[in-house]
Amino acid sequence: MIIFKSINKLNKEVNFKASIGFVPTMGSLHKGHISLIKSSKKNCEKTLVSIFVNPSQFNKRNDLKNYPRNLDKDIKILKKIKVDYLLTPRVKDIYKNKKSTKIKLNNKDKIMCALHRPGHFEGVLAVINQFLINLRPKYIFFGEKDYQQLLLIKKFLKNKFKTKVLSCSTVRDKNNLALSSRNILLNNKDIKKSSFIANLLIKFKKRIQKNISNKKELNNIINKINNIKKIKVEYLEIRNKNNLSKNYKKNNFKIFLAYYNKKVRLIDNY
Repeated sequence: MIIFKSINKLNKEVNFKASIGFVPTMGSLHKGHISLIKSSKKNCEKTLVSIFVNPSQFNKRNDLKNYPRNLDKDIKILKKIKVDYLLTPRVKDIYKNKKSTKIKLNNKDKIMCALHRPGHFEGVLAVINQFLINLRPKYIFFGEKDYQQLLLIKKFLKNKFKTKVLSCSTVRDKNNLALSSRNILLNNKDIKKSSFIANLLIKFKKRIQKNISNKKELNNIINKINNIKKIKVEYLEIRNKNNLSKNYKKNNFKIFLAYYNKKVRLIDNY
């Protein structure tokens, strides 16, 4: 694996006319990231992974400060699965000026995480924009756990870049908890609470699929989750999985959740 700390050096040494898959990450790698990398290795000649904790997508300074980082461990993982290239750029290498740190969102897109984390997706789109302006890979890979992000990126890239977006299903542990870099901040009791919530919502989804009228249980489910000690729901919504509107049927919906487990913010969708 060749490690690059500079985009310019990467561009000089890597032939982006080849079939290159790009997996952008913020590090603290887990099996969810590995599934994206394996998908890239399967679909592309070469795979490039980036590790960059993007400051412009954090709307709280403490969240940025406390975001888990372990570059040495990540490098060992990437070497073991035989990634071709790793990019670990500095902030100055990504953003040349302050204007490039945010991409405006349409008002109609300011729902769920975009509503509760103002500036978050503006920062996500900005970093992806900068990566693709400078790198031009054939494919870019994202996980479905960040489903709202996935749809926004697909919409943003359409007609702007030739890079194709490929997505991979959410990877869960044996207790159905979605894998997340933030899970490392939870103890065993916290993990059990989050697993309970995941299983509760998986069952709720099945009930809606059987009978759409069961969606009216939503407020009861919110109360049930909020009654768990040190758990606080930020939002729990049912939306159309294709366009995130509230116009959905029993065969095209997803349940979207964001909540705090103590001070750790977690998201998921079912």
